[in-house]
Amino acid sequence: MRRLGGGAVAAVVLVLAVTGCKAETKTGSGGPQETGGGGGGAALTAAEQLTVKGRAPKTGYARDRFGVAWADTDSNSCDTRDDILKRDLDDVKFSDGKCKVSYGVLESDPYSGQKVTYRRGRSLVDIDHLVALSDAWQKGAKYWDASKRIALANDPLNLLAVGASANRSKGDGDTATWVPPKAYRCTYVAAQVAVKKKYGLWVTAAEKAAMEKVLRTCPGQKLPSGGNPTQAPARFHAD
Repeated sequence: MRRLGGGAVAAVVLVLAVTGCKAETKTGSGGPQETGGGGGGAALTAAEQLTVKGRAPKTGYARDRFGVAWADTDSNSCDTRDDILKRDLDDVKFSDGKCKVSYGVLESDPYSGQKVTYRRGRSLVDIDHLVALSDAWQKGAKYWDASKRIALANDPLNLLAVGASANRSKGDGDTATWVPPKAYRCTYVAAQVAVKKKYGLWVTAAEKAAMEKVLRTCPGQKLPSGGNPTQAPARFHAD
């Protein structure tokens, strides 16, 4: 979904360039993936097919309804946060030899375009849920079993290392209320569409209109795919 940096990771993934028109072979943490299945314009087509409903109440939402943060659902002995840091940062260094990322560089934050340095314990880098968990809760996830919610919270398809400042300005907004700068906008919206399609989440009418408006500016934008299964292993539990 963006240019992915160095670091040892588990699989090879095709990742769209920012323009959405050219693919590059990069690394990823979610198993074999082909970003852009379905041909040119697949992202817009998928957005047009998303189910439209009103936003459900946020009542009952809590982060722990999606399980313990950064659970190792892919069973590679590294937590999800470190998996994404390894995937998205350059010049990665570890404190334990293979998993705990102690240092890395986000060469170009997709949300600000700035270079951001990651240092464990005093990080300026967040791992963003592209589809925010509270947004997902209000658009279908409150009705799921815990296994599916845990899977969404830890799916590499829904995760991206970004600068903390810009990410916190996003909050839990959907496409109707927040999008990144234009250079990354098509890639970002296509990723949100992919997650909502994969998990069967609905969109509001305003959100769908905003998605389509963005994707019509890049009609060749392909649709990301891959990531983890939509059910977490049975050993994981959530409230």
